[in-house]
Amino acid sequence: MHGRLFAATAAALVALTALQAWSLLRAPAAWHPAAIEIRLPAGGQITLGAHELAAPQAERVHLQLRRDPQGAWLLRNLSASRPVVLHAAGEDRRMGSAALHAGSTFQIGGAVFSVESGGDGKGLAFRYGGSRWRYDGATVYRDGSAQPACPDATAAARAAALWNRAAPLPLTVARPLAFGGNLHCSNRLGLDGMAPGAALLARSGGQLVLSGGSQDDGRTALRTGGTGVTGAHGATGGTGGTGSTDSTDSIDSRGSTAAAGSQASLRQEERPLAGVIAFSIGRTRLQVSRLEGGTLALVPARHVALFAAPDARLAPEISWQWQQRQLWTSPPAQTLVPALLLVLLLVLLATAIAALLAARTAAMRIADVARSRRNAAIAQAIAAAALLSAGAAAILAQRAGQPASAACSLLLGATGLALWLLIPKKLPLPVAAALVLLAAGLLAQLELGLGAGVSSWLRYYQKSTALLAAGSGAGALWHLWSRGARAVTPQRTMEWLLALLAAGALAALAAQVLWGDETGVFDLQPVELAKLALTALTAHCLALRMSWNDPGYPLQGHAARWLRLAAPALLFLALLGFALVQVDDFSPLILLLVWTVCMAFAYAIAARRPALAAGLACTALAAIGAVALLRSAGADGVAQWPLAGSFYADRFQVWLAPAAHPHTGQQLLLGARAIADGGWWGADSMLGLRSLGLPAGAVVSIPAVQDDFAPAFFLNRHGLLGAMLLWAAQAALLAGLVHVAARACAAASLARDYRLAWLGRFRYFALCGGAAFVFGHLLLSWGTNLAIFPIMGQPMSFLSAGGSHLLFFLCPLLACCAVSAQSLEENEHADLRPT
Repeated sequence: MHGRLFAATAAALVALTALQAWSLLRAPAAWHPAAIEIRLPAGGQITLGAHELAAPQAERVHLQLRRDPQGAWLLRNLSASRPVVLHAAGEDRRMGSAALHAGSTFQIGGAVFSVESGGDGKGLAFRYGGSRWRYDGATVYRDGSAQPACPDATAAARAAALWNRAAPLPLTVARPLAFGGNLHCSNRLGLDGMAPGAALLARSGGQLVLSGGSQDDGRTALRTGGTGVTGAHGATGGTGGTGSTDSTDSIDSRGSTAAAGSQASLRQEERPLAGVIAFSIGRTRLQVSRLEGGTLALVPARHVALFAAPDARLAPEISWQWQQRQLWTSPPAQTLVPALLLVLLLVLLATAIAALLAARTAAMRIADVARSRRNAAIAQAIAAAALLSAGAAAILAQRAGQPASAACSLLLGATGLALWLLIPKKLPLPVAAALVLLAAGLLAQLELGLGAGVSSWLRYYQKSTALLAAGSGAGALWHLWSRGARAVTPQRTMEWLLALLAAGALAALAAQVLWGDETGVFDLQPVELAKLALTALTAHCLALRMSWNDPGYPLQGHAARWLRLAAPALLFLALLGFALVQVDDFSPLILLLVWTVCMAFAYAIAARRPALAAGLACTALAAIGAVALLRSAGADGVAQWPLAGSFYADRFQVWLAPAAHPHTGQQLLLGARAIADGGWWGADSMLGLRSLGLPAGAVVSIPAVQDDFAPAFFLNRHGLLGAMLLWAAQAALLAGLVHVAARACAAASLARDYRLAWLGRFRYFALCGGAAFVFGHLLLSWGTNLAIFPIMGQPMSFLSAGGSHLLFFLCPLLACCAVSAQSLEENEHADLRPT
């Protein structure tokens, strides 16, 4: 059985890796501008947009460049929805924004405000409508009292507001002050005649910065002036820029007047390019490589449009230098490829030594067998360390803006998969299924990167392969270390390790709350590390609880230890839920609910409590019935809910009737259309084999197609038959994890030492917890893409471009499974040996 499983897995990995290589070979040539030159005479000007700058996220007319009579270059932002960000030495400045200080004034529509004090990041005070207002970047105070919560505020928003009032300023959660609407509540200041969120005052870089909001229509007056205004993170000036001024007086909505003669419009703001090293539009960064006389040279990077031929119609003042997309070579590959080849050689050498040892064990002395095994382990450890180093180097190269080529990433991914395949003495079923899923996910991400018409889409594939290499190397090193360990890790040591893991996860979550957003912090998602820590902590607590009745367990102080360990786990769960709610999305809570029910069911099975298990099964059936009931009620039924106007009710209405919501339901409609176009055999009628490496078409226009809607892309390319093969691998993974967990639980019940019993139960609950999270991700992702559930922002394990999910959760889970399966095999074989 083991030989057939190994052969089938190896064949599947070779086939999927060969398809990736074939995709690279078939990818058509693509060009992008390596440099953009703009030539203007003194006094000339030109407008630029998405076409001229090869910036896909720019508008058709996005900015204006001009030279004044003295020859200086000036840039003006023309977009209200996506302002240009200027990058100077050590600072970034968002155009259309200004930092406020004491003595400055600002105007929003017809209302004029005078700043009395503050602006240093600790608070800003101003007067409006007969009241004194103070804002510190987190809370708005009116006449010394914090404003009450808004009627539509969620429980998470109310909890965050209470936290901001009690916590020290450095630990508060940044919440912008929104101008507009008709209510003074929470962090809103109502202004007649303007939509809520027409302008924002927010904490940024230690300053309080005024800018247009999400509901800005581009026509509302937005002006600043006075002696205390600076361009956002820029130098102090009376106007915050060189834009045009308005010499008339302004009257606010309460009838008071304020001189606005020194105010400048943020919408007409111009900035000199002298001293600017680059500017960004969306994710496209344009480096200023040359600024001499009448010539401006820009180097676009990161998110650049690709063209099928080196030809584009441009104005006479603009010229491009074309460069062909490089899939096989890049500067980092010159150093990474030899290192990876060395890794492959070491892996093959270690495997050959192990195979030779297995063939000659019967004819060798015990000392020679031990020496050969030690040499094989050393070779494998060197290979794992080399792969870990190569993966880390690839990650750093990508962070530095010089990612490895697609061919180098292919070699990284193939080496990581080979290491998982060759290191274990016996390949477990869940690891085999996971390797197939990983290879299929890498193929889908490569297809997406090659099929999109933008250079940055390959970064998902490059990041996944780099993190897979790093995670595979670290997991292999742990596996080899556990193989050589002679004793069970003491519980006290395990408790300290779990405490360190929990502390690191909490610190990462705090960093996300303080300095990040819902997409993460430092290009990583701390939530994935938090899920790993939560699973490990809970597994330890439940295993310890079930060990109380084991023979030899020290009874003194067990209640105190239980409280000491359970309290941090519960606190950690509460903090994790609070941090997840900050994204204003219910899907993390649904994921936690699925995990909690699965863990409770695992405990009921292990503790032999059929009543609890039956109750949980009934709860799951009731949840399925509730989803069916919602479906039958339809959008009209949801509209009759008591909270029909809330955010979540709107999400349900979009889910039930996406065609009635053409804007918010666009994601569901595009995903459904892509799935329908795929049919049974894929859009190319050959399970996607004919379209490998070729343009993907309109399917890439689905929002979040690389994450939440990766299954829709897979169904479009490879059809329902390909999805059924994917479902089979996912079912094999979950069944394999549950099988290994059941074996660990059975071994714990037969153990004669309470330490071994605790270790077996810890493995049981850890594997069940990991399987529960994977099951939750698969359930929510398939349910979202197939319109079974409302849209939930959860990626699909192995298939979506979730690098943090792969590194911080999936790789440790697979390593734990491999170590547990190997330990169970060794213990079973030891019991069968004659004494």
